[in-house]
Amino acid sequence: MVEALLTILKIVFILGFLIFIHEGGHFIVAKLCKIKVNEFAIGFGPVILKKQGKETLFQLRLIPLGGFCNMEGEEERSENEGSFSKASIPKRIAVVAAGGLVNIIFALIVYFILMSCVGNNVSNVIDTVMPNYSAQIAGLQENDKIIEINGKKIKNKADLDEALEKSNGNELSILIERNGEEQELKFKPTEEKYNYTGIAVNTASDELTKIAALYPDSPGANQGLEVNDVIIAVNGNSVDNDAQKLVDYINESIGEEIKFTVERNGESTDITITPEVMSNYLLGVNLKMAENNFANNIYYAFWDTGEFAFSIVDNLRLLFSGGVSVDQLMGPVGISGVVAQTNGFADFVYILALISISLGFTNLLPFPPLDGGKIVILLIEAIRRKPLQEKTEINIQLVGFMLLMALMIYVTYNDILRIF
Repeated sequence: MVEALLTILKIVFILGFLIFIHEGGHFIVAKLCKIKVNEFAIGFGPVILKKQGKETLFQLRLIPLGGFCNMEGEEERSENEGSFSKASIPKRIAVVAAGGLVNIIFALIVYFILMSCVGNNVSNVIDTVMPNYSAQIAGLQENDKIIEINGKKIKNKADLDEALEKSNGNELSILIERNGEEQELKFKPTEEKYNYTGIAVNTASDELTKIAALYPDSPGANQGLEVNDVIIAVNGNSVDNDAQKLVDYINESIGEEIKFTVERNGESTDITITPEVMSNYLLGVNLKMAENNFANNIYYAFWDTGEFAFSIVDNLRLLFSGGVSVDQLMGPVGISGVVAQTNGFADFVYILALISISLGFTNLLPFPPLDGGKIVILLIEAIRRKPLQEKTEINIQLVGFMLLMALMIYVTYNDILRIF
């Protein structure tokens, strides 16, 4: 009972707080631009608290899954003083963009602070060289500092992994520092093949081998596996609800058919998949942990935060390019499930930052009625040097809203399926 109550409080806090700062961004910039705000509300449904300010009615509503900042002349054009529709286009764009930008900035600050406090950063200094890999063949040694690969600076393990992934197995030039002197060496990454099935499991759940998602056009998605299948065995080998065993059994025989025994709707089913053979490219080194001090923690937190932001942008790019399926999107129900599984303060803060930056970037997408769609309409007005007809603008927003609601219903349906 206490755990359930704590989960509800965490969900309410995250959703309520992020909506508050989002709408607060609109509110503050509107006030700075001398635009009148008639109502500022957090949540929807029945009003549980309200206070009339000098010109704004502040409200707290029962259901903390929304909110609004109702400005004079925003929904219907107005000639009144302080009207949104009478403000200059740069001011209107600033007001509209402020909500998403506040979510993004807040997320980056929170993530940076979290990474600064956590420490445990992996440096770019070699700890050990693994036998029979390209590092040993090229002559790399313990305590070598990796400075660049093919001219790209290597600051941490993420940079190293990215450079190797992009190599496609081609020869690379590595610049190292050894005993205070720089040396340039050539190496060809070691190729390790693996079976790609397109399965994604949620290791944060109790069912470690339950399929949480299937990548579009992957062997698993095209050959019979389904989201929420629980993998019981691979080629007759029981996986014992162990995600690592699942990976090991999948890669036992590269390129050969794999028989999955899955539990689906309470019944056991055998499904045979022909995997796609793919490659990992490795240097064959273990890197040292960076010294846990203030300067290092700030340094690595800065780069980690940048990678955190770019990963969200990249995921959005993959969504629109088809690299990520709509089935993998998550709505309020799915987010609530993730929040419920957080353990400890750091985990909770990470999810807070992740949801905030996702909300910020998503809200700035150029699709009505999102803020990004409103910005596009304002840019069209700037180019035309006159606003769209009010009826046309309302119809655009209405169609966008209907499409967005249809998507939300579909995403929520998938969220519920994943839970049950």
